[in-house]
Amino acid sequence: MNLDAAMRAAIEQADRVKGRTYPNPPVGAVILDRDGEVAGVGATSPAGGPHAEVLALRRAGSRAIGGTAVVTLEPCNHFGRTPPCVDAIAAAQVSSVVYAVSDPNPSAAGGAVRLAEAGIGVTAGVLADTVGGGPLREWLHKQRTGLPHVTWKFATSVDGRSAAADGTSQWITSEAARADVHRRRAAADAIVVGTGTIFVDDPKLTSRLPSGSLAENQPLRVVVGYREISPDAKVLNGDSRTMVIRTHDPHEVLRALSDRTDVLLEGGPTLAGAFLRAGAIDRILAYVAPILLGGPITAVDDVGVLSIAHAQRWRFDAMEPLGPDVLLSLKPA
Repeated sequence: MNLDAAMRAAIEQADRVKGRTYPNPPVGAVILDRDGEVAGVGATSPAGGPHAEVLALRRAGSRAIGGTAVVTLEPCNHFGRTPPCVDAIAAAQVSSVVYAVSDPNPSAAGGAVRLAEAGIGVTAGVLADTVGGGPLREWLHKQRTGLPHVTWKFATSVDGRSAAADGTSQWITSEAARADVHRRRAAADAIVVGTGTIFVDDPKLTSRLPSGSLAENQPLRVVVGYREISPDAKVLNGDSRTMVIRTHDPHEVLRALSDRTDVLLEGGPTLAGAFLRAGAIDRILAYVAPILLGGPITAVDDVGVLSIAHAQRWRFDAMEPLGPDVLLSLKPA
């Protein structure tokens, strides 16, 4: 297996544990033996458990000797809840380490230097853009800014409507698109909606499997606004924890969620408009269905744009077909 293929396998491992490693980053690791064959794989355990490299090395056993460790993030160089990964790598007698992204956390960085000092070959930057825009996207944003990464997710008709003129909105998009939403919910730390969404839709805001049962990981449910919601609202059921924040200020919401990393904004057009005006959205995920609805109910309200010259500029990050629909991923230009 070449290094790119091994790194893609490590990325796959990282993707599988997104949402279950908080506050640690979701990292994947692959150990190749001397012949370049996969000897062990691993991904970050829940907080307090082994890191990806340690699990992969355990599974590789003696086949790691003289082999290569391929990791999505630079191996850590500090004592936290677990010992430094660089020590485990050196003890396993691998000959080289390949990683995608350098660790920006000063307390954990320096792993590459330690490995080199131990006589282990080090290669950095393999598929760095793929990892940085994939499993580590939200965690790297948190490291840079100190704030959670906010993704505004919405479903819309091809003409930008989030509901028909009579207010009905189930279902604009297909079952495939809805399954993708639930998968992303399971990988998030929190879901944010406004009180208006609670009154109109009374959602549970849970992540569900295709069978309809609850996913193992359930994000924190966050309701924003001043209006009191009914104690019987589904968002207050026992499926997950719920936080109510009495504010209309997106920055206050982010401060209240400052210990979180990956936040999904799923509110209606008013809340989305407020976050866009505040510059508090880091990615847009638009699930676009090939239907026309017309009418007055748009996906977003006022975003503070008075003319084309002042339009908010975004660029496409990815496009993916989902059944009959298409998922558009955008980030600020």
